[in-house]
Amino acid sequence: MVIPELKIIGVVGIGEIRCGDELSKLIFQAIQKQGSCLEDQDILVVTQKIVSKAEGKIVNLSSVKPGKFATDFSMKNGRDSRLVQLVLDNSKSIIRIDEDSGTIISETFHGFICANAGIDSSNISGDEYVSLLPDNPDKSAFEIRTKFKEIGKNISVIISDTFGRPWREGHVNFAIGISGMNPFIDYRGTYDSFGKELKSTQIAIADEIAAASEIVMGKSEGIPVAIVRGYDFDFDNSDQLGKSMLRKQSKDLFR
Repeated sequence: MVIPELKIIGVVGIGEIRCGDELSKLIFQAIQKQGSCLEDQDILVVTQKIVSKAEGKIVNLSSVKPGKFATDFSMKNGRDSRLVQLVLDNSKSIIRIDEDSGTIISETFHGFICANAGIDSSNISGDEYVSLLPDNPDKSAFEIRTKFKEIGKNISVIISDTFGRPWREGHVNFAIGISGMNPFIDYRGTYDSFGKELKSTQIAIADEIAAASEIVMGKSEGIPVAIVRGYDFDFDNSDQLGKSMLRKQSKDLFR
């Protein structure tokens, strides 16, 4: 009898990331330094924040000129009008606005629906700086994975970010970029233990892995990478795997 087991290893000692840094190199050095290793079929979960830093997606708010809407909106809730303008600039469409709290739920140009276009200032030095999402998280995951393949490590990579959820309190890490693995477990057409056919169950396993990884990384622990070992995923070399997890608006019953 095979007993299922999953292991999640935080990667420490990566340090502050700067624009132009080669993440795969720094991650590999940190893994070696802490005495861990990478094995084939491992999944490397990397937080969006260090990807954004390496790709230069950090913005100084002093460079942002707020328009009339951002200025008027900020006067109602005390939000920084420059940040509001940056949210608008990085949004494909606005889904909901709460004027009292200053929260803007928007659809980014990637297709993510999240608060404030995924822009935030946590884990960034300086009060005037915020991070944007990577331009193409799937491509970012692919580039990291490619570097590890060059040194003989056949792994998959997930870029994770923290989103809120409708109908549920609390935040959860989601997979916004994926390379190398099928992001779903599709049970449709299979049968449960009572012989009933499953007709709609499709598990977003990449999101579940991203969420589980946050347990060892933490939001404020300075551990932006985790190794997940023990999940026998299906390799998938397609591009836009993260994007494939986005529900089409035609199937979205809540917009």
